[in-house]
Amino acid sequence: MQQQEGPRLCPAADAVVVVLDTNVVLDWLVFRDPGFAPLAAQLDGGAWAWHATAAMRAELADVLPRLTWRGSAIVCEHTLTKFDRKAVIVGAAPLPPGADARRACRDPDDQKFLDLACQLPARWLFSRDQAVLERARDLRPWGVEVLSPAQWRRQHPT
Repeated sequence: MQQQEGPRLCPAADAVVVVLDTNVVLDWLVFRDPGFAPLAAQLDGGAWAWHATAAMRAELADVLPRLTWRGSAIVCEHTLTKFDRKAVIVGAAPLPPGADARRACRDPDDQKFLDLACQLPARWLFSRDQAVLERARDLRPWGVEVLSPAQWRRQHPT
């Protein structure tokens, strides 16, 4: 019998706001990358609140059926259910004043992650995508640190 996850809890008022791009979500929820474990502990323990949009969920739903892992098809609905339970879904809103083309991503599909991180603002935007990571300096004025999970682990050893 498969253990079911409980209902999603509201994030604590003092939880650190983070944004995860699709590849990082896959590493966490699908591939269970052990390198993501310290970050998962922060998310699962409630110290961090992962924020996402409907467009981010739609991108994950589009990617999942195209993946195979160890020869088996990915169970899409199970992963999307985990997404729904763990993410705080927010709507897109106008960007803060001063959010201009300096912050634009060269990959239009990744723009939504940068926009949400600035809009919230998030403490961290986690990505392994070079097009997102190269915008790190441009998001600092909004208080957003853009880094890979590996970079975060090096900066925050346990």
